[in-house]
Amino acid sequence: MDSLNVVNEAVLIKKEKGNNASFGDESESFQENCNESNNKAMATFATDATTAAIDKGGWKYAYLLLVNQGLATLAFFGVGVNLVLFLTRVLGQETADAANNVSKWTGTVYLCSLVGAFLSDSYWGRYFTCAIFQLILVLGVGLLSLSSWLFLLKPAGCGDRETKCETTSTFGIAIFYAAIYLVALGYGGHQPTLATFGADQFDCENNNTIKEKEKEKTNKAAYFCYFYFSLNLGSLFSNTILVYYEDIGQWTLGFTVSLASAIIALASYLCGSSGYVYIKPCGNPIPRVAQVFVAAAKKWNLKKVCAEELYEIEGHESAIKGSRKIFHSNEISFLDKAATLTEDDIRGPKNPWRICTVTQVEEAKCVLKMLPIWLCTILYSVVFTQMASLFVEQGDVMNTKLGNFHIPAASMSAFDICSVLICTGIYRQVLVPIAERLSGNPKGVTDLQRMGIGLVIGMLAMLVAGITEIERLRHVTPGEDKSSRSILWQIPQYVLVGASEVFMYVGQLEFFNEQAPDGIKSFGSSLCMASISLGNYVSSLLVNMVMDITAKGGIRVSTWMMLMIKLKN
Repeated sequence: MDSLNVVNEAVLIKKEKGNNASFGDESESFQENCNESNNKAMATFATDATTAAIDKGGWKYAYLLLVNQGLATLAFFGVGVNLVLFLTRVLGQETADAANNVSKWTGTVYLCSLVGAFLSDSYWGRYFTCAIFQLILVLGVGLLSLSSWLFLLKPAGCGDRETKCETTSTFGIAIFYAAIYLVALGYGGHQPTLATFGADQFDCENNNTIKEKEKEKTNKAAYFCYFYFSLNLGSLFSNTILVYYEDIGQWTLGFTVSLASAIIALASYLCGSSGYVYIKPCGNPIPRVAQVFVAAAKKWNLKKVCAEELYEIEGHESAIKGSRKIFHSNEISFLDKAATLTEDDIRGPKNPWRICTVTQVEEAKCVLKMLPIWLCTILYSVVFTQMASLFVEQGDVMNTKLGNFHIPAASMSAFDICSVLICTGIYRQVLVPIAERLSGNPKGVTDLQRMGIGLVIGMLAMLVAGITEIERLRHVTPGEDKSSRSILWQIPQYVLVGASEVFMYVGQLEFFNEQAPDGIKSFGSSLCMASISLGNYVSSLLVNMVMDITAKGGIRVSTWMMLMIKLKN
């Protein structure tokens, strides 16, 4: 009963705020409605009776998962960071076609996050899902290493700036695409589930007081920040060392190092198996949500009843396996009709397509509340995807010499990574304490405010990229594609994108994880990656539109044109 008192106290505090909420207060109210009643008041739901032991989880095992994330990311970016140049130099694709293929592949990576989240929440659980998809990642990178060595890189050492590769057989190309899409499936299904699994390590049956719950929230906020930090730390090696060797034609070496990193990541993950906190899967959420809408539609003509008359099962646990109860909220009230009891519901057996519990209705409400916020993040993802395609192509036709040293165009993303690492520290250690004193919010700013700041910085990054392209075009050597303008002009745009990520993507991870009910936690984390997926597809669509329009007049499309189209959108 203590847990219920804690939740009721939180609900009363929310009601006392009245209707004079600021933007920050509104986002906090949104958070309370969807997730305050999920404050981990009950014991951790484990896959067996011993899993909820006190010595399970905590920072010890969260750190192990952060290491796993860094190594898996190193393996993934060892494949993806230079993929656009591999397609043009080794497979002989045109620049626009290569950019589109990379956008589609990257979009598939993040779309697979929904697959992993679904299996994690519904059937497999987070631990098993992470293990399976990491194994798929290992198989994909291994197949890519083998195929590039046996079929693609002929003669050996080709694919640099000078040596052209021989035409690849259809079989070799098929193996290559199978390999990279296995990598997409493995990494995409693994990442959001790992993010949620790491947050699970701070769930504890003893967190029954307000102080303990606040500590849990603080630990989770810190974990998501460090999660994105480790992601970028892992990609730093890929974007500096590996990209250099791949740029000079040592593609197989780069892929082999990525394979070794993926294997070590899987081994390190399995090492913590005995100490992780395990949360039971809650069953397929799709029928649960669909039942709410169907039941509400069938009872559309019923009059609204008070919250106390809505249907809910007795006891602490909800009707959703492995999920806690969610208190009724007044938003999207038409869905409450799905929990309104009729005489037929009382007399006969309860049909789940006619009568739903309050918790089930509130789960559907939370999904609806998250979707508009998620849709607003897609256009930002269009900006983010440019680092893997147009930014690389822009840098490749600039002056890449620094003295006698050649700077690979793809390695410029190291400035984005360094920006993320530095800005993460500044945000956690400087901005949050200052903002907390000013606003009284322990997190400094609300998650929605944080995401809004990221959007603004992202727009500035694209504006700077456009200015850089103007300068590049002004210094193009007549009769050639190359510009004498140094590639170092790209540093500001990469730095700004990195700063925007700290606000936008870390804010998304925290926001969606907090808002998602127990039964769809991984789905909440996957929404962040799914927005990147759709951003890649929108990017590909815009490039195709520009190419189709300009090809009719025989005009060659420059990177600047593509950047400006994206900036306008």
